[in-house]
Amino acid sequence: MNIDTILAQAGSRRDPHTGAVSTPIHQCATFRHPALGQSTGYDYSRTANPTRQALENAMAELENGARGLAFSSGMAAIDNVIRLLSANDKVVITEDLYGGTYRIFQKVYAQYSIEAVYVDTSDIRAVEAALNDQAVKMLFVEVPTNPMLKVADIKALGELAKKRGVIFVVDNTFLSPCSLRPLELGADIVLHSATKYLNGHNDVVAGVLVTKTQELGDRLFFFQNSVGSILSPNDAWLVLRGLKTLHLRIEKQSANALSVAEFLEKHPKVKKVFYPGLKSHQGHAVQAKQAKCFGGMVSFEVDEPALVPQILKSVKVFHFAESLGGTESLITFPAVQTHADIEPEIRERLGVTDTLLRLSIGVEHGDDLINDLKNAIESGE
Repeated sequence: MNIDTILAQAGSRRDPHTGAVSTPIHQCATFRHPALGQSTGYDYSRTANPTRQALENAMAELENGARGLAFSSGMAAIDNVIRLLSANDKVVITEDLYGGTYRIFQKVYAQYSIEAVYVDTSDIRAVEAALNDQAVKMLFVEVPTNPMLKVADIKALGELAKKRGVIFVVDNTFLSPCSLRPLELGADIVLHSATKYLNGHNDVVAGVLVTKTQELGDRLFFFQNSVGSILSPNDAWLVLRGLKTLHLRIEKQSANALSVAEFLEKHPKVKKVFYPGLKSHQGHAVQAKQAKCFGGMVSFEVDEPALVPQILKSVKVFHFAESLGGTESLITFPAVQTHADIEPEIRERLGVTDTLLRLSIGVEHGDDLINDLKNAIESGE
């Protein structure tokens, strides 16, 4: 079936006793055994819960993977991925990445002798050179990157990872399976902060992993069950509810994002716009080849730092807030919000400066978004 149909019916037909079209919320910690040595398949909700399993199965189908796992947050999902590594292992990772991912590598796992090697993953040669180190056991890529929106060639990187025998992980949060399915291009694990586009309504915190093979999924399940970083039944239901309109939201958000990016690119007070859907973007051709759309994230630089607080104070439609992927449009100042845990000199080198703003484009009317930004940028004149 087409992905639109899979999404619209995500979690349906799971309750033959009642015929409930919407997956029931099994707000239950423990399950009764039919008899000694027998189980319904559910014993204790940390290990398995019917509502969470409905979401996990839906995500495995959407990403064309073998097993899905749902977590209490995107960071909990990343934490489980890192547990595949051992002391003295290295991971090659996207250099301009989400600040929380940087924090967990630098402030948590570095003390256990797991080293992150930061590379421009849009540069195939740079990645290839980094993978030559025999201590590298994992390649971890964001596509596009956060917040500079660089584009990695997932198929090319997948071939490199397979050749070197390293686990290839792709953070697909910004695009969703509606646009990109990394497992089909060579990834071993795809991850999502399900808080974002998958849920899409800014009312839940969640994470998802999908593995290409059952064996890898079983390894990650062991960590999930052992550590207990599971998604609650109610939150699993909320993400399932969000999935049903994902394809509609992504289509609208991508169209809005292109319109906003084109407007910003022409504005005299905007120095540079970062959006893969623009033909001027360095990664446009790669993204057009591997993805169905360019997503709803746009970053841009204004021509002077004083414009940033002016814009943040003046927007009326955009919300000045962290996170992304919801129906409401958000504006974020990465240097002091999402990427504050990255050292200032590193942020400056990567382009996360005091003139950079990031937009998460929602499903409002595109003209309202453009007019709001125009008024905010020009409010000091």
